Parts: sequence; structure tokens; C-alpha cells
Amino acid sequence: MTSIMTNSAAMGALATLRSINSDMETTQDRISSGLRVGSAADNAAYWSIATTMRSDNKALSTVQDALGLGAAKTDVAYTAMENSKNVVDEIKKKLVAASEPGVDKSKIQKEVKELQNQLVSIAKSASFSGENWVYNDANNTAATKSIVGSFNRDNQGNVSLTQLQFDTNKSSLIQVDAT
Repeated sequence: MTSIMTNSAAMGALATLRSINSDMETTQDRISSGLRVGSAADNAAYWSIATTMRSDNKALSTVQDALGLGAAKTDVAYTAMENSKNVVDEIKKKLVAASEPGVDKSKIQKEVKELQNQLVSIAKSASFSGENWVYNDANNTAATKSIVGSFNRDNQGNVSLTQLQFDTNKSSLIQVDAT
């Protein structure tokens, strides 16, 4: 509504100020949340996609942590195998030395027995997070160990985890039977 007393320039400036304030409020909401689409009211489709992606990122972060744990278990088993290989090499040297004439075979047998005990010690101590992949005894019944391998989402949005299986019967240095 226009009157003789109306300042049209002031009314235009006031309308511009209202528009700037509205835009500033929107910008401040985006800055404070860090998101362009902060709620379903902003854009429902984008918000749904963004929410799913944020959820998947958190799941992938957890899978990455689980993979790190699996890698640590594998590293412990690998280190035990490497150390055991070195001890077996020492035993082999002792056995070759025992085949020489004139050596004290009882002394060499004692040294071999100590190295065998060292092998058992290496195998028993190769435990990480309560799991030992190189020493199976009667109490360690689960022969197949599993670690999280991946997080998957199919085209329909269904989520699944892939597990990596490891048969410890094929890698055990020492297997103690229950009998």
C-alpha cells in the first residue's frame, strides 16, 4: 500500500534486508550443522541419501577397525611361525651335529629338548585378543576363526557383512588332543 508519506526507497531496502536475514539464517543453519541438507524439510530425497551414507561411513569405519584387529591376529600368528622356523633350523643344526662321530649325543639331546620346549612356548604365547591361531588344545575347540572382511549394501538397500574364515587346524604348530 502506497501513500504520500511512503518512502519507496526505504520500503525496498527493508524488503532486501528481510531477504538477506532469511538467507543468513539458512546459511547459519548449514554452517552450524556442516550439512547443506540438515533435515528432511530441506530436501527429503537428499536428506535420506545423506543419512544412509553417513550410516554406511560409520559402519565402514567399524569394519576398518575389525580388519585392523584381524591383521593384528594374523601378524601374531605370522611372527610365531617365523620364530618357530628359526628354532626348527636350530634343531636341524643340532641333529646334523649329532650325526658326527665323537660328539656327546646326550648333551645335544638336552639342547634339542630345550629347543622343543621353546617351540611350545612360542606357540602358546602367540595369542591376541584371546585367540591363538597356532596352538590348538582340547580347550580351544573352534578350529575355524573368522574376522569381518567387508560391509556390503546391495541395490535394494540390504546390508550384509562378509566374514573371512581361517582354519587353524591347517596352521597350528602344536595340536594337543583331548585323549
